[in-house]
Amino acid sequence: MIEVENISKTFGDTQILYDISAKFERGKSNLIIGASGTGKSVLLKSIVGLVMPEEGKVLYDGRKFLESDKEEKAQIRREIGMLFQGGALFDSKTIEENVQFPLDLLTDMSKEEKIDRVNNVLSRVGLENTNDKMPSEVSGGMKKRVGIARAIVNDINYLFCDEPNSGLDPRTSLLIDELIYEITHELNVTTIVVTHDMNSVMGIGEHIIYLSKGKKLWEGNSDNILDSGQEDLEDFIFASKFMKKLRKTL
Repeated sequence: MIEVENISKTFGDTQILYDISAKFERGKSNLIIGASGTGKSVLLKSIVGLVMPEEGKVLYDGRKFLESDKEEKAQIRREIGMLFQGGALFDSKTIEENVQFPLDLLTDMSKEEKIDRVNNVLSRVGLENTNDKMPSEVSGGMKKRVGIARAIVNDINYLFCDEPNSGLDPRTSLLIDELIYEITHELNVTTIVVTHDMNSVMGIGEHIIYLSKGKKLWEGNSDNILDSGQEDLEDFIFASKFMKKLRKTL
């Protein structure tokens, strides 16, 4: 479980996050949603330590991350897997080398152990026999799957995904959502996904927090989000033409 308590963040004279508190449970796909510019990615970066909030606490299974010493922070970071918005693959490295990178950086595994682990996670995301391909030789959806393989190649307890469906067509987005959901439950990790994709929200939103202008306005799941009673959230949900038509039928 990851807990955030009273997180606030300001850049210059602009306050981005206001007193955010939430619990993200292990073995569930936890989503942070909201329109662009609402502070979703800043909250994610605050949780993983890429941004330092002025106020608040972040706890990883009870461990106070922000107050931890260098050694404990390093240990927690070794338990984290990250899927970045653009995939963030190294263009000059093969698929195998990209996935192996965290093992080179964080473990003392032998070369044979690393290759076995790389092959295992590539197989898990449906990319067998792609080891020698370059990122430029695979599709956008495949790059995201490589990113997932790299995120889980270590023995992780926490998985963070920043806009995993960005730039993907609806069919591929659905496949990525399903893969994240399956891995979350198979590995029993605490997964946090930042997204504004309503298909993801309705498909894998087991626990959802909704941010608007840096504040948490609602918390729930995909089963009760359509009955939130929050006008701001309803405007976000029904922004698309399709969802506006659905709204009229409810």
